[in-house]
Amino acid sequence: MKKIKNLLFYLITIGGFSFLMYWIVRQGKILETGKEQIPIHPKTVSPWQQFVDTFQHNLAHPLAILLLQIIAIIIVARIFGYLFRKIGQPSVIGEIVAGIALGPSLLGWILPEFSAVLFPVESLENLRILSQFGLILFMFVVGMELDLKVLKTKAHDAVVISHASIIFPFALGLGLAYYIYADYAPQTSDFLSFGLFMGIAMSITAFPVLARIVQERGISKTRLGALVITCAAADDITAWCILAAVIAIVKAGDFASSLYIVALAIIYVIFMLALVQPFLKRMGSIYSSRETLSKPIVAIFFLVLVFSAYLSEVIGIHALFGAFLAGVIMPENIRFRNIFIEKVEDISLVLLLPIFFVLTGLRTEIGLLNQVELWKICGYIILVAITGKLLGSAVAARFTGQSWRDSLIIGTLMNTRGLMELVVLNIGYELGVLSPEVFAMMVIMALFTTFMTGPALNLIEKIFPEKIPVKSIAEQFNILISFGNPDTGKAMLRLASAFIKKTAEKSGITTLHLSSVNEVKLY
Repeated sequence: MKKIKNLLFYLITIGGFSFLMYWIVRQGKILETGKEQIPIHPKTVSPWQQFVDTFQHNLAHPLAILLLQIIAIIIVARIFGYLFRKIGQPSVIGEIVAGIALGPSLLGWILPEFSAVLFPVESLENLRILSQFGLILFMFVVGMELDLKVLKTKAHDAVVISHASIIFPFALGLGLAYYIYADYAPQTSDFLSFGLFMGIAMSITAFPVLARIVQERGISKTRLGALVITCAAADDITAWCILAAVIAIVKAGDFASSLYIVALAIIYVIFMLALVQPFLKRMGSIYSSRETLSKPIVAIFFLVLVFSAYLSEVIGIHALFGAFLAGVIMPENIRFRNIFIEKVEDISLVLLLPIFFVLTGLRTEIGLLNQVELWKICGYIILVAITGKLLGSAVAARFTGQSWRDSLIIGTLMNTRGLMELVVLNIGYELGVLSPEVFAMMVIMALFTTFMTGPALNLIEKIFPEKIPVKSIAEQFNILISFGNPDTGKAMLRLASAFIKKTAEKSGITTLHLSSVNEVKLY
């Protein structure tokens, strides 16, 4: 009975309001009498032609083009990322190659008409803005992933190694710039700007890629792993500070004028560290025990991110530096940072960063390297990058007392460039410091130095096998703890410690924390 009543009510409501709307439309037609109208579609055009014209107009709409581009970018990026992971390479290499494949180097060369339809010139500004927003989020995550506590505990050795890994390649890059400036630098670029950008581009280490490689190789908790991650963190902080100064010099036009920008930048950094960081630390201590963050709290932290990026952009040291600094000053509580990283990372890595790779690919014209001399210069760039970074880091590590095996591993990992290098190169390209030819060479260098990391580490480990002391099972009393909830793990660890209190020297506790995690992305 109830179903019948509901059905009758539904039919009466739909029928009644349908009749009412029909009557209103009929009355509205009467109002058209005597009013001059300009029809959107000529009367001579057939309904089918009207549909075709409307459909074509919709296809050419900027939003439709942007959505189609994003669909193509995500599909191609995921395919290439998957293929490169299968051969033991970071997925970021595959996604960078995907961007190059969608650019003039492959798609534009094989199917120029299709490439022009998919990536019309007037649509590239929309891609650029989206990619910049993705980079801001990414640099924010990179800043949050830096563990300053670890940096403080191993500061002495890390500073020596990281600064050597910057000074060596920077000096060699500056020398290379002197060699190629006359023939390959843009006419609008002075030598100081070109040389500084070549130097800083040689000095970059991809901290996120390095951290993921260390994690995948299972050495993140070892002395070597902790040291190399600390070196990369110190390298990142120093290199981005130098990059901010270089950008200031390039935008100002000369060193004297850049001092005003540098002074403003110092005031901005002091403001963020002295005023904003304590405020965020206080908020983090209040909300650190919660498993989720409320929307007002998330809004405040995002506001800090955007505000910091805005200040650094208007000062003249680029919005990415502000995003990086905003991540660094976030509350140090690991749980708090992980919650916030999860909110930002997926949208940045999966959706927005592949757009940046494609934008880089559209700017990378490998076809411009059509002479033997150009490929020689490309080879020199790769040689200088590897020599400066790998050997500079390895020699400094050996000087601080590391074995040759560990020193070479540190140098190889510090030679990883990946996405961070592309960020610097695109900044240089947009500022008019790097020519299209040099930009293409530097992109090839970034790919090569990142691609070689895995095979080089395997070769070092084969030449210098690690000697692990073997202990018989009888010599040790081992306890394995497996847990999901961290609080449960703490209680079980205390209990296990009580069992081996008297035989601590001959005993060991292994903890296994099981949790569901998303796919580890190698950036």
